[in-house]
Amino acid sequence: MDKDGKIGIGLLGLGVVGAEVARMLIQKSERLSQKAGRPLFLCSVLVKDMAKPRDSVVPPRLLTTNPADILNNPQVDVVVELLGGVKPATDYLRTAIAQGKHAVTANKEVMANHGPELIRLAEEHGVNLLYEASVGGGIPIIGPLQKDLLANEITSVHAIINGTTNYILTKMSQEGMDFQVALRRAQELGYAEADPAKDIEGVDAAFKLAIVAALAFHTKVAVSDVYTEGISKLTARDFLYAQELGYTIKLLAIARRIGDGLSLRVHPAMVPNEHLLSKVDGVLNAVEIEGDLVGRVVFHGQGAGPRPTASAVIGDILEVARSIASRRGPARSGTVDGGLRILPMEEMITQYYARLTVSDRAGVLAQIAKVLGDLDISIASVIQKNADAARQTAEIVVMTHPAKEAHIRQAVHQMETFGVVRDVSNVIRVEQWT
Repeated sequence: MDKDGKIGIGLLGLGVVGAEVARMLIQKSERLSQKAGRPLFLCSVLVKDMAKPRDSVVPPRLLTTNPADILNNPQVDVVVELLGGVKPATDYLRTAIAQGKHAVTANKEVMANHGPELIRLAEEHGVNLLYEASVGGGIPIIGPLQKDLLANEITSVHAIINGTTNYILTKMSQEGMDFQVALRRAQELGYAEADPAKDIEGVDAAFKLAIVAALAFHTKVAVSDVYTEGISKLTARDFLYAQELGYTIKLLAIARRIGDGLSLRVHPAMVPNEHLLSKVDGVLNAVEIEGDLVGRVVFHGQGAGPRPTASAVIGDILEVARSIASRRGPARSGTVDGGLRILPMEEMITQYYARLTVSDRAGVLAQIAKVLGDLDISIASVIQKNADAARQTAEIVVMTHPAKEAHIRQAVHQMETFGVVRDVSNVIRVEQWT
């Protein structure tokens, strides 16, 4: 902070989110400064290419391609990282924090993979590291877990935290689109990247769940701890059957405390139609948190996009500015060792939906029932659909009672070796709220 009491901000990245943050800092400077309690000013902005045409309110004199112009600038009090990706963003944040600068980031990959290290570094140097925008865009999740819900023992988190996949699944559910058609529509509208792999394979949601679970359960969580499964195997037919059975299919990010263990998973799940999460459509996100004191609370809204994400980033900047203005140090993160073991996916118990193509002849259901029964899997219902006389096949849908994941996998493997089972087309977990 300079001698005039101004708080200088250095911005790393001028993409769609960075441009919106810069616009707000420049055009709404007076109002934001009033909220901060000190004048805020944008010192410098890191870009890749100075010559790139850009529609931005940022004066060219503030642009630089040299990160040292921000990281080593004594006028910069707060470094805002909006580059995305792990490298070089993590190194820039380390450097900024080590030099006593406060940091704000929207980077889920950095916080999921290096968050604990950076948080410890920030505490050692007595500066803030805030990252509200890393999960849920404009939806407040990180702050409530750090403050408002801190008195609770969190028992579960259920979240829809990837707008791309939620848009695709909404189109498949409501309009009967096939996956590839819905994906192309999402790409045309700018909801999906040209390479959508991280979204549709559940990786993006796994990053975010690792961040949220570490805060909610006060324990160390690595991205590799999160079982991850994407949506590319889903078909319009699965949605048709789900609706008939009273469910909607969503890509859920789930963290659940079970005894002294923690189950972490991202995968398509059947959600009962009466549950609020089944009604979260399009690119919207929602996070349901259950605590022993507060019960269930749901945070719902725009989980991506430049304006909602900029809202969270600016909120963090203001929080840092207020701490600078009041000369109060950053809050300590508390323990990050809750003593919970990460539960293997194979131990999970839930209900299952299975869609199979089988030979249309007597005795098939009895063989399937025997395989399931031998593995302690109880059948809740069986529906026969779409008999094909020419191929002498039929499609059947099996709903189980709660069963162990390991047993389901064994059953699928055994059924795939049967001559009478032509194909195990899909297996989807049915999420249960207790």
